[in-house]
Amino acid sequence: MSDTPSEGDEAPTFTATYKGSDHETFDLADHLGDGPVVLAFFPGAFTPPCSNEMVALQERYDDFADAGATLFGVSADSSFSLGAFADEYDLAFDLVSDMSGDAIEAYGLSMEIPDLGLYGIANRAVFVLDDDGVVTYSWVAEDPTNEPDYEELLAAVEAA
Repeated sequence: MSDTPSEGDEAPTFTATYKGSDHETFDLADHLGDGPVVLAFFPGAFTPPCSNEMVALQERYDDFADAGATLFGVSADSSFSLGAFADEYDLAFDLVSDMSGDAIEAYGLSMEIPDLGLYGIANRAVFVLDDDGVVTYSWVAEDPTNEPDYEELLAAVEAA
């Protein structure tokens, strides 16, 4: 397993798939250089803590946009599941399907919850990247049911 990037580290770039049925390729490198990028990794769509987190990020969407940030939710869920999840909660930001687990592994977030039949999913974590792809903020949950401190996250985005 890879090490989780810390503040000051260059963030691993990756390609994955946007939510929905179009199978459009997401490439992190395409989003660097246009203001801060927020990567919010989450274990699974439609689970209560993940739904709560994505709704909380949506509630602050305008604040992130005002700070010039681009927000992405990333999970191992299929693009179809993420499309339905985004529709269910009316999410204005993009969700990214990392079914291959490449990004989850690159960020050192791979975990398993055997009791729920979940393997190779992402631990809950948030990273803020600057224009050069350097991590300016990193938060990884000690317990995947924990949510990030949203005010701290927003302050980190505004400072990036």
